[in-house]
Amino acid sequence: MDLDVKYQGRVATTKDIEFIKELITNNPLDSRRSLSKKLCKAWIWIQTNGALRDMVCRGFLLRLESAGYIKLPPKKFTPNNPLANRKKPPKADIDQTPIFTTLSKIQQIEIRQVRHTAYEKLFNSLIAQEHYLGYCHPVGEHLKYIVFTKGRPIACMAWSSAPRHIGCRDKFIGWSADIRKKNLHLIAYNSRYLILPWIQVPYLASHLLGRIAKVLSVDWERVYNHSIYFLETFVDTERFKGTCYRAANWQYLGKTTGRGKNDQTNKPNRSIKAVYGYPLSKDFRKVLCCG
Repeated sequence: MDLDVKYQGRVATTKDIEFIKELITNNPLDSRRSLSKKLCKAWIWIQTNGALRDMVCRGFLLRLESAGYIKLPPKKFTPNNPLANRKKPPKADIDQTPIFTTLSKIQQIEIRQVRHTAYEKLFNSLIAQEHYLGYCHPVGEHLKYIVFTKGRPIACMAWSSAPRHIGCRDKFIGWSADIRKKNLHLIAYNSRYLILPWIQVPYLASHLLGRIAKVLSVDWERVYNHSIYFLETFVDTERFKGTCYRAANWQYLGKTTGRGKNDQTNKPNRSIKAVYGYPLSKDFRKVLCCG
């Protein structure tokens, strides 16, 4: 029987509670971390790259304990949380000489994946300084890109795991709830896109979207051991018109509800965004809807 606890898309059941209680009883000396790892292995709760979903599992256990269904062992220590205690990225010291030119005259454009490289701090800093949403450390699968011309950064893009449920997107793809849960990792979400403000090159934004679409799935498979077949993004219509996405042949899918992923009120609590999507293969629906 389903219970009133839901975490990261998983609904707790009475069978889950019985299994977890037995796990705790049979391992009385285990820490919360050890129990979480054993539970992940028992449930085959792993990421697509083979790593255990340990942090998600621990959050699930804490949610069950707060709801009164289980009793976890006492904390042995509280480790430093690098995400919660993350310092704001330092200001980047780069050449800000304006570039006013045409796309045909931009030379040596290079799109470089910079996550886990020496350039990642530069990416974080530029987004923190120049993007209107600022920098927020991504959760889950994600890649970061800096675009260079003759060694100078001119643009940044961040791609992350897709939001769990977007009505217009799910309808466009033809997803049921069960298939969406199974295949959501095959979509990448363009969470940040920045053309540096001192770069004024008409059509550059749509040109870069076209170029990144040719390499993103290859990079994703190299890092996470699976391809992606569809791209999506949100556009704040109070600020932007989505011109570069439309020019790059992205398709308008509809609007968000403005309620957020954990809303319980069914009322808008944030701005409504336009949703755009871009298939990376002709058979994207066949792949994404495969059970």
